[in-house]
Amino acid sequence: MRENRPAYWRQRRAVEGFGAGRGAGGRGGPDVPLLAPPRRAPVPPRHFTVHLGFSAADADRARELAVAYAEALSLLRPELALGAAALSPADAWQRAERLFCGAVGPDGERCADVADHPGFHHAPGPGGLGWGDGDR
Repeated sequence: MRENRPAYWRQRRAVEGFGAGRGAGGRGGPDVPLLAPPRRAPVPPRHFTVHLGFSAADADRARELAVAYAEALSLLRPELALGAAALSPADAWQRAERLFCGAVGPDGERCADVADHPGFHHAPGPGGLGWGDGDR
């Protein structure tokens, strides 16, 4: 192997070899290189799912633990979609059940309370807006 340096060093050497920046007489002026890295169109963000395994005595305890883990992770990483959290048995991921309510409120926010909760719906955060019928 003759050339084991990174490609960007070879590219810089090629740009210098073509004489980029030789003066105002060249096309694009003195600071515009003749060769540039390829431009890529911005890629829209995609959604991904992480599956965390844990042990629990029964389904109710597993649901409690899953809600606690999801809420704790959302405090550490606010970009996590808390409303998308689900719970399923380890050998039956297709039987996933939602952990949080997710009802849409009057201002477009989603309820951050646990699924099938009694009473009003609540927006995320302390003092979040409450809506709905509280007589459930």
